[in-house]
Amino acid sequence: MALDYRKCAEQIVSHIGGRENIVQAAHCATRLRLVIKDNGKVDKKALENVDGVKGMFENNGQLQLIIGTGTVNKVYSEFLSVTGMTEATKDDVKAAAAAGQPIWKRMLKAVGDVFVPILPAIVASGLMMGFVEAMGKVYPEFANTSWYDFLDMVANTAFAYLPVIVAISAARVFGGNTFLGAVIGLAMIHANLVNAWVVGNLETIPAWNFNIMNFVINVQKVGYQGHVIPVIIAVWLMCAIEKWLHKHTPEMIDLFVVPFTTVLLTTFITFTIIGPIFSQLETWVLEGAKILVKNPIGSAVMGAIYPWTVVMGLHHMYNVIEAGMLAVEGGLNTWMPIASAANFAQFGACLAIGFKARNARTKVVAVPSSISAALGITEPAIFGINLRFFKPIIAGMIGGTIGAFYGALSGIGAKAYGVTGIPGYLTIAQPVQYSILLAISGGIAFVLAWIMWKEDAPEAEAAPASAPEAMPEKVMEFGTVITSSAGEIAQCTAGKVIPYTEIPDPTFAAGTLGQGVGIQPEDEYVYAPIDGEISSVAESKHAIGISGENDMEVLIHVGVDTVEMKGDGFEDFVKEGDKVKKGQKIMKFDREKIKKAGHPDTVVLLLTNSDDYDGVKFGADV
Repeated sequence: MALDYRKCAEQIVSHIGGRENIVQAAHCATRLRLVIKDNGKVDKKALENVDGVKGMFENNGQLQLIIGTGTVNKVYSEFLSVTGMTEATKDDVKAAAAAGQPIWKRMLKAVGDVFVPILPAIVASGLMMGFVEAMGKVYPEFANTSWYDFLDMVANTAFAYLPVIVAISAARVFGGNTFLGAVIGLAMIHANLVNAWVVGNLETIPAWNFNIMNFVINVQKVGYQGHVIPVIIAVWLMCAIEKWLHKHTPEMIDLFVVPFTTVLLTTFITFTIIGPIFSQLETWVLEGAKILVKNPIGSAVMGAIYPWTVVMGLHHMYNVIEAGMLAVEGGLNTWMPIASAANFAQFGACLAIGFKARNARTKVVAVPSSISAALGITEPAIFGINLRFFKPIIAGMIGGTIGAFYGALSGIGAKAYGVTGIPGYLTIAQPVQYSILLAISGGIAFVLAWIMWKEDAPEAEAAPASAPEAMPEKVMEFGTVITSSAGEIAQCTAGKVIPYTEIPDPTFAAGTLGQGVGIQPEDEYVYAPIDGEISSVAESKHAIGISGENDMEVLIHVGVDTVEMKGDGFEDFVKEGDKVKKGQKIMKFDREKIKKAGHPDTVVLLLTNSDDYDGVKFGADV
């Protein structure tokens, strides 16, 4: 009997709380993807019994109903008719799901998304800058050679033009034209502007005087070298303007009207609104810092907030404070120990993540970034690791606070300025006390980051308190059984691997829930096949969903029709929201109980959104 698409859609809408409970809706090749306002209004049992719905699960803030290829698009069409909603894409749904998160998490995610692709550039540059500057201090004669000049130029390229790199990446994240993003970034460090690194040394700063209807706007001609946040804000604005113009501009003139208007409006708003705001913020921070560093408590405060001034791109102005201190007869640069404490604390926090992380990508970024921070270049550590995971930057702030407090109490200072961290030994007046300062700030930050950062927590900590069986000290790893453009998925339990088409269940065998493999188990334990986050755990304990990198949605389903066992014979070691590592033990099942209940014990491992990726291979084809 043919499916009544209209009735199916009406029942779905009814069981999810009606139109008013729906934020966004889209579909892929097999599933209806929904973002719900209040999950408490969803009748899951009724949804599972809707004719046409073959299964359901929640993942990344989405309620996904499995309907099937060739059918889901027809149900979706009726769904739009019933609700009065307009057609949306999977990206729209992902965005709506992400929008449900707290604003601070969304902001951190945006910054992280911008910086992840450019990390290789800034990590390499940060390391090179640290080593080149250190060599120049250790061997002054080397600093006067062509080799030093050349290496210094290569090393600081990524930082000198950081706004351009950030702008391009931000344009990709916010869905704008990357070349227009590059133009915005270039405009913000144009050669006609005063370099932000030297503006503090100028008595007079050139400015524009825009006369608009007899209202004069005075804008200083200062670049954004070293800035990050204003660049991201500017490109976000650019993308919003561009998208709006594309929707409201006739196609015939879109090609030249949209880019021209977008760039003109964005740059004008950036230099007249965003620029002055950050210029005033710089002034306030600078004046506040001058007041605070006069006593130990104030120095401790600066040790805490220093990394946030790096995030905002305001830290370049501190050279003014240092120069002022040294200009006094017999002057001592007591600002340098504060900056060193803050920077070395970020080094300690980043190094802790590098040592603790089992994710190879995290470790590869964290270790060299921490070395760069130890040499005084903290951007790779802050943007690549500490701010991205948030808790490490808090650990660094605490370490910086205590280290700066000690530095102020001990009265240590430097005879020059411009270096921090390990190279600071070349200018510091009290090397022993300076060593203690670095040990305090870096050591405290390392310990706190190690304790606070839970992503790589021992498996036992991820288990529910009710789980009687402790997690193993060692984890099991098997070979890869599924590959795609999103990444690799390992075998999740010991046994013979079979194609999903041979799984003794028509829904799995048809690929309705995605492509993957079946495993005829020889063991009674299930291990995480990827690094990720537990997105769902079935009430009947027989199925677990995991969200991995590149939005991979993995489903592990033990046995066929084992939902009927209502959890008997199954023991889960994880709960929804837990972070898991590839090879971590996540479930135990009783094969004998499954067989006695009359069910096949085949373990199903699927990439449920395999239709989102290219080059999906599984089983013997991997």
